Amino acid sequence: MATAHKDEKNIKLAFFINLLFSIGEFIGGFLINSVAIMSDAVHDLGDATALGLSWFLQKFSKKEGDQKFSFGYKRFSLLGALINALILIAGSVYIFFQAIPLLFNPEHSNAQGMVWFAVAGVLLNGFAAYRLHKGKSVNEGVLTWHLLEDVLGWVAVLIVGIVLLFKDIHILDPILSIAIALFILFNVFRNLSKTMKILLEGVPQDINLDEVHSRIEKIPGVLSVKDLHIWSIDGEEHAMNVCLSVTGENLAESTATKEKVRSTISDLHIIHSTIEMDWKTQ
Repeated sequence: MATAHKDEKNIKLAFFINLLFSIGEFIGGFLINSVAIMSDAVHDLGDATALGLSWFLQKFSKKEGDQKFSFGYKRFSLLGALINALILIAGSVYIFFQAIPLLFNPEHSNAQGMVWFAVAGVLLNGFAAYRLHKGKSVNEGVLTWHLLEDVLGWVAVLIVGIVLLFKDIHILDPILSIAIALFILFNVFRNLSKTMKILLEGVPQDINLDEVHSRIEKIPGVLSVKDLHIWSIDGEEHAMNVCLSVTGENLAESTATKEKVRSTISDLHIIHSTIEMDWKTQ
């Protein structure tokens, strides 16, 4: 329980850091006339949304199954990914509308302000990533890499800001903002495809259905495997339905065969399995 509480505390801290900083970025980006800062503000707002939803759903998804959701509430964690994706797509489209005209008519940006914002971005996102890196949950691990991407984005802003201090090449600002928006969209669509595959009950990416079929078929007493279905509940825990043609005639043999099947697939994170038996006498 103490570890789970610490996980939630780390996510909560990272959420407030990203939320407050993204608000500061929107204000500062407007004042120093930098669409690169504004585009990273969209990125950080998306991260804050993801962190906030993860913080909330970290608790909510632990609810056990009930009359409404017999599998439990784990799949609710996917709502965070969908909402976050919509926010980031809308924000990226907004950045494109702001940045593309500036490619043809660049405006002066406050390079010194960009540098200070970039330094703050590297430090704050780096600190949040460090705190999450100390956690042990899968959720924290995913969010850590998300924040490390932010750090790299701010390093890019810092480099452009330093260049603008010495060279009046203000087209670099809209170019960087478009690059950041494209990077955001690439990751959004990559993660969105994974989320949709789970919602559409596709076979989990880390599971080879033919290999599972072969494993089960090698169990003594199993004649054939029919109607094998594996899908994911939330991307981490999976479920399986399978019908087996087996030899034997009593309940004890049936129970033993089912235990052998569950033991054979114990490394695949399948926490719900329904195994039907079709008895064949020899």
